[in-house]
Amino acid sequence: MSRVLSIAGREHDLGGGFVVRRLLPDVKRRSVGPFVFLDHMGPHAFGPGQGIDVRPHPHIGLATLTWLWEGAVMHRDSVGSRQIIRPGDVNWMTAGRGIVHSERTPVEERAAGHRIEGLQTWLALPEEAAETAPSFQHVPAAEVPVCHLDGVDIAVVAGRAFGRRSPVRTHVDTLYASLRFAEGATLAVDPEHEERAIYPLDAGLWLDDQPLAPRQLHVVDDPVSFRLAATSPVRAMLLGGASVGPRLLWWNFVATSRERIEQAKVDWVAQRMGLVEGEPDVIPLPER
Repeated sequence: MSRVLSIAGREHDLGGGFVVRRLLPDVKRRSVGPFVFLDHMGPHAFGPGQGIDVRPHPHIGLATLTWLWEGAVMHRDSVGSRQIIRPGDVNWMTAGRGIVHSERTPVEERAAGHRIEGLQTWLALPEEAAETAPSFQHVPAAEVPVCHLDGVDIAVVAGRAFGRRSPVRTHVDTLYASLRFAEGATLAVDPEHEERAIYPLDAGLWLDDQPLAPRQLHVVDDPVSFRLAATSPVRAMLLGGASVGPRLLWWNFVATSRERIEQAKVDWVAQRMGLVEGEPDVIPLPER
């Protein structure tokens, strides 16, 4: 039997019933592989004229990755990227020494009203890449590797899994795959990655002989093979990879030292981290 650490997460209502569940970081576990931040947003229905409006804000020392099951988000950043992400696409932004970006509901979806649900993750960069130049990658859904194994539809979002490799350029060994189980489907997961976790959105998924609560992050702490089995249709994400060691997180900054985070604070207040074209306002540095 594999040892499993389950993290329930914490819910935050961002207004109007738009709920985000924070799974990482947690007091039980700070990271899984390079993943140091994991938010499940939605599902939520926005009415006409409503949507997401995250003003420009900075990042250092990490890469962000957005994965949607429903909805659309317009990404803009200080290296000139302007890209709508839709279900099945991958947006991967490398902050490196510093980047600024905004996230908003696209014009068409805002006018009509729409539903949204997805995962937003941060992956810590290894020390040798922490100060790399900022960059942005977009991989359309048609280029994301997919396969079908014994009743499970798999999309390899980033890194490698099940004999496939994503075209996303990562900095460390990464495991990030979207799974859709048919009722009765099973999937064997080998210990080819240093750290692994499973996040089921729906009830009915079992790990060996253990039922997995939906909307909780289940970290497998043993380097062994395990079997996932679904007693009903289930959506889930499999994530992990190589650990990059402990990291400090403050607001949107990830670093190995407090001095680097303090410098990022100064740079943001002085507006030395870049501008997002067409965005007249920014999120100010928090007081705490």
